[in-house]
Amino acid sequence: MDSKISDLSTASTSIRADIACFQVTVTDLDHCLTTFEDHLATLPQQDTELQFLRAMIMDLEDRSRRDNVSFFGIPEHKKGSDVKAFLKDFLPELTGLAFSPLLEFQRAHRISPLHKANLKQLRPIIRCFLCHKQARQVIFAARTQGPYSLEGYVIRMAADFSRETNEKWKAFLALRPH
Repeated sequence: MDSKISDLSTASTSIRADIACFQVTVTDLDHCLTTFEDHLATLPQQDTELQFLRAMIMDLEDRSRRDNVSFFGIPEHKKGSDVKAFLKDFLPELTGLAFSPLLEFQRAHRISPLHKANLKQLRPIIRCFLCHKQARQVIFAARTQGPYSLEGYVIRMAADFSRETNEKWKAFLALRPH
């Protein structure tokens, strides 16, 4: 009997130790759960802050691109490889605008590399005007006069915006009544 009572006492002590260990584990889990719930409560605020920061970045990107105009449909190597000189001569003739002050811009270049396997696809040209007024004149002329033509190519001009803004415009135009 004494030996059985001793065995039961040992087993009881072992069970109490296991229960104490489980209680510590449950307490730790409760603490982790409380911390996790607190973190989840702050997520909507953080999401709102992230959305605000994304909107600010998109706005800054659009503002930095406001003097850019994209040209589509101009053939490759038209009047040589100097896109800047070509556009300086060609744009007043194409739009019929008399630019005052003289037409000036920082840079003009084609977008994306030229792939020899895909020579039929025309690469767009992006042009950054020095004078914001001139960029707006070109965009206004493109909207009012419609697409232009050069040696059988249809030439279009558009303001340059960030990808997110372009996606919003596309969604808006899809919903707009015709």
